[in-house]
Amino acid sequence: MAKNKTHKGTKKRIKVTGTGKLMRRRAFGSHLMTKKSANRKRKFRKDAPLASQDSSRVRDLLGA
Repeated sequence: MAKNKTHKGTKKRIKVTGTGKLMRRRAFGSHLMTKKSANRKRKFRKDAPLASQDSSRVRDLLGA
């Protein structure tokens, strides 16, 4: 039986931490930043954990 291939789009967007958690980038942090507060813009810099409902599906795509 053939091996599952890694989904390259998912690989570029999702990072797996040392403990196995899946981290993603936050939405709305790329443009139109003048109207957003400094506190909100600062939060965009940090990665967010992937929702537990999505993690099993994404792990299959990553092959992890």
